[in-house]
Amino acid sequence: MRAQPAGSRHTSGHTAEEAGQHTMKIRLGLISWATGALVLAAVAGCSDGSSNPPSATPTPSATSEAPSPTSSPSPTSPSDVASADATKAMRSYFAVVSQVGQNPKSPLKRLETVATSTQLQALETLHRGQRDRGRRQTGSTVIKELTVQSVNLDNSDPAAGKVPTVVIDVCWDVSDVDVIDRDGASVVSPGRPDTGWTRYSVANYDYTDDPNGGWRVATGQDLKEEPCTAS
Repeated sequence: MRAQPAGSRHTSGHTAEEAGQHTMKIRLGLISWATGALVLAAVAGCSDGSSNPPSATPTPSATSEAPSPTSSPSPTSPSDVASADATKAMRSYFAVVSQVGQNPKSPLKRLETVATSTQLQALETLHRGQRDRGRRQTGSTVIKELTVQSVNLDNSDPAAGKVPTVVIDVCWDVSDVDVIDRDGASVVSPGRPDTGWTRYSVANYDYTDDPNGGWRVATGQDLKEEPCTAS
């Protein structure tokens, strides 16, 4: 599945019962704070089999026994650059989503700087709902582990979602995060998991004009993996 263009609609096909259960999870604060696991039933994403694996770290070129101190390192491949830029965007995503959740007056437009497509729609819906209920986040989500799984620089048809995409697995830690109501009482379930894995697709719909800074999180899907160690 490829990331869809910003503004596209996602049809989950859930039954009314499943939708009700999903709404209940958000209301109980089970996943609304996780930024990684938020409403992922509605924004599930996956990488397709055509995604190219990220290139290995460039091997330095051979040198003489006494290399010149001014010799230049080997060039960095486009895949390596994309991987680094998408990773930076992934870290910014977690920071901005936490900041918006902590401050009810923070403009939701800030989310557009780190997310796009179905992930942006889900974030906007989530934060509006939290604010309507008088809820806000305390603490910040922490990235415990981050692994780039694949890099695909196909930019052949952005209108159809064929844009450069980097797939990244993140183990997030919300042990320092809470969601409180207007009275300052926690609405998070006591049994919530503090860590979990989510696979993100980080896409760049502006790759031609902004190959370095145009990366945004487009989709996310929870993974059934052993949790990483909490802080």
